Amino acid sequence: MTTGLRHRLAERGVDRVLLLLVPAVLTLVLLFLYPMLYGVGLSLQPRTGGLLDNYRAFFADPYQSGTIGKTMRLALPAALINVGASVPIAYRLRGRFRGRRLLTAILVLPVTLGTVLVADGLLRYLGPKGWFNRVLMAIGLVDEPVRLIYNYWGVLFSLVITGFPFAFLLVLSYMSGIDPTLERAAATLGAGPWERVRRITLPLLAPGLATTFVLAFVLAFSVFPSANLVGEPANETRVMAIAAYDAAFEKYDYSMASTVAVLMGVFELVVIALVLLWRGRLYTGSTGGKGA
Repeated sequence: MTTGLRHRLAERGVDRVLLLLVPAVLTLVLLFLYPMLYGVGLSLQPRTGGLLDNYRAFFADPYQSGTIGKTMRLALPAALINVGASVPIAYRLRGRFRGRRLLTAILVLPVTLGTVLVADGLLRYLGPKGWFNRVLMAIGLVDEPVRLIYNYWGVLFSLVITGFPFAFLLVLSYMSGIDPTLERAAATLGAGPWERVRRITLPLLAPGLATTFVLAFVLAFSVFPSANLVGEPANETRVMAIAAYDAAFEKYDYSMASTVAVLMGVFELVVIALVLLWRGRLYTGSTGGKGA
């Protein structure tokens, strides 16, 4: 009976191994698809008015719609900085040398700290009475403390510190997957170090950088603790996540909160689609090595 069932499934193009995907699919439906669809449906049930009145109200209110630009101005630079800083560091650490593991561990250490602990460290280090301002005033560079927290810069610093380890590990894995013999072959043909990076490493790494940027952007776009702890949540760093929180837990308007959450997903998908469209135009062949 088991053999007969296997043959009947095979005739219909169904491999029994695919049944192993059933738990993952069910988990995806229960924990992602259903909540997402429920949120979309809730956003179309405003307290007053028609289906799209929540969306109209959001874009008609400059205080609400302004959160889109504020979120983008934080998420895009943070993702670019994290990816851009990861490339030269990963390039130097991809080889084998003494102390490589220790350096890698130090670079990914912020992952273990958490957003709240990083924010607390920034408050103590960059605050008006923190070490950084004390040193600047002690050596006479400034007469009064430099304001680096409770504004845009404090949130950006926090996003870079917490987001860099993820970007670095991804870039390092992609970089390690590029076959080193390609660069050695180019060197034998007379290509200099910069030319090898420009013509071999970067083109092969570009698709991976696009993927890393997407993940770093999504991580930074949902910024909430940093915007509250080291930002100015009522004004300069009032991001979309804070707008959704205010609607849900201060005004108890869950329909509007769902609207903001849906719009967050839409804007994320737009940026992701643009990046992946650009990625599709890049080199997508094998890079050789263990990352092939």
